[in-house]
Amino acid sequence: MTKPSSALDRVLVLEMVRVTEAAAIAASKLIGRGDEKAADAAAVEAMRASLNMLDMDGTIVIGEGERDEAPMLYIGEKVGKASKGAPAIDIALDPLEGTTITAKAGPNALAVLAIADKGCLLNAPDTYMDKIAIGPGYSDGLVSLDKSVTENVEALAREKGVAPGDIIACVLDRARHDKIIAELRGIGCGIQLIPDGDVAGVIAVTDPDTTIDIYFGQGGAPEGVLAAAALRCVGGQMQGRLVFRNDDEKRRAAKWGITDLDRIYTMNDMAKGDVIFAASGVTDGSLLDGVKRLRGGGLTTESVVMRASSGTVRYVKSRLQREPATVA
Repeated sequence: MTKPSSALDRVLVLEMVRVTEAAAIAASKLIGRGDEKAADAAAVEAMRASLNMLDMDGTIVIGEGERDEAPMLYIGEKVGKASKGAPAIDIALDPLEGTTITAKAGPNALAVLAIADKGCLLNAPDTYMDKIAIGPGYSDGLVSLDKSVTENVEALAREKGVAPGDIIACVLDRARHDKIIAELRGIGCGIQLIPDGDVAGVIAVTDPDTTIDIYFGQGGAPEGVLAAAALRCVGGQMQGRLVFRNDDEKRRAAKWGITDLDRIYTMNDMAKGDVIFAASGVTDGSLLDGVKRLRGGGLTTESVVMRASSGTVRYVKSRLQREPATVA
């Protein structure tokens, strides 16, 4: 059982919802406008302003990039009021997980973040990561990145008590996944191809209503850590292995203390101890409804917040009587 963190007790769980909610509302103004950068910038600014209202000594360990690449919410940036005695918190975030989705008004765009005690979140470089994930209730170590797609599906099907062809997999719709897709179809699996948003894709394995049994594929390493944090809270299994395309990415990994370039990270390696995960919908999706503007003014939002130590999952529906005047 995960021991509760006294530091996280001081950063109220519902305060994290307010942070992701602010980012989602800001980004929602750009839904369908075709401008990915503007949508992302709006979410970043709103999330940063909300984090800086909290009494914590926060450090961004996964954010918008390194300092020379991102003016706000960069890796290493300090956020929060940090009054005397304020808890030291590490933060992984993606103010807009699904910039293209938002620009094109597609499904499953989210504002997401995870917080934990200092040193408990993997400081993953901005590279790709091979990922595999399943939901709760299965034997430990049932699936592995060291096994083939077929071996993983067959193991999962045996334990679930179904044929391999009855398994549904979620995969990002990318050319780099053609071999995975072909192997899955070769054994008769159903596949839900998603255009973007692999945080929501990984989390979908925990919700029976999605009918998704397993997630396969290569996506962003920062998103992998966020997804691992969510699975820590609700149960499931996940592995990730960093993918390095060039020497520059290897040097950046070394900068963050990563020397074993072939290491397979478990869910607990990526998000240790007590973890809080929060997400708010920007557009409608399998996990959450998006921001809705109401006739006559006002809007509604839907968010989820989870905590590892209690296993609590809270869905929060909010109705604001008027559009927020500022990002804060």
